Amino acid sequence: MGYILRAIDETETIKISAAITTDVVEEARKIHNLSKTTSAALGRVLTATAIIGSWQKNEKDSITLSINGNGPAGPIITTCKNDGFVKGYVARPGADLPTRESDGKIDVAGAVGQGTLTVTMDVGMKKPYTGTVNLTSGEIAEDLAVYFLQSDQVPSAVGLGVLVDVDYSIKAAGGFIVQLMPDCREEEIAKLEENLKKLKNVTSVIDEYHDAEKLIEILMEGMNYKVLEKRDIEYKCNCSREKVEDAIVSVGPKEIREILEEDKKAEVNCYFCNSVYNFDEEDLERMLKKAEDINKNREIIIQDNF
Repeated sequence: MGYILRAIDETETIKISAAITTDVVEEARKIHNLSKTTSAALGRVLTATAIIGSWQKNEKDSITLSINGNGPAGPIITTCKNDGFVKGYVARPGADLPTRESDGKIDVAGAVGQGTLTVTMDVGMKKPYTGTVNLTSGEIAEDLAVYFLQSDQVPSAVGLGVLVDVDYSIKAAGGFIVQLMPDCREEEIAKLEENLKKLKNVTSVIDEYHDAEKLIEILMEGMNYKVLEKRDIEYKCNCSREKVEDAIVSVGPKEIREILEEDKKAEVNCYFCNSVYNFDEEDLERMLKKAEDINKNREIIIQDNF
């Protein structure tokens, strides 16, 4: 289990969220059998999603990040609700690249490629809010900073890191998001920029201390702040046989009949946790009847409205 700390400076114009997600990313690695490169890529996106998810106000609010790049890893999808449960997947989990010769780091940008970052926030309105920006670097952190500035008009600093051990297990993972409010003073901005320059490698700090508040201390050196909240986060999928049945019913009677005629069975895999749900002919017949009943009720409602 990981955790997130949310803090604010004494002038309440600098908001900081820092997370330790080592266990979260390790769970994702084991579930999806990730390579070192996709562990770093998915791990960064999971960390960012968990942090943004902790900002949601209502229990059912959710945030989804979609990285649609043309690199070998393929699309990356992550989602988190206000309950602290985060999940995600990468389309090609086995994709791997050599470390970069320039700096010896995992080549996340190469795995992601060029494309877009989409953030979808569902806060219980009729339609979720969706914002999309082009990927600036493919390293995730910089791309998110661009998103916050372009879509929310909020200047932000984002740091995300995943350290993969020699046995491919996750040795350290986490990150931070710092956001400036409109009334932030120039001297505070200058101090923050100075502190950010000192924090050259967020992964090294996480590996050394495994402490989210240490990240905040470094970022806020020379400024007073207070921690507002600590929140646990966990990699957990909420799929179930019942939810999968509902999804099959929702495709409608025609499609279910086709499955019965062609295969007489159905197998559904969950992308987020790799759970497999099998349905036999009897299950499909039951779901077909349910779908037909829903259609009949819908027709009655439409007739009554006329």
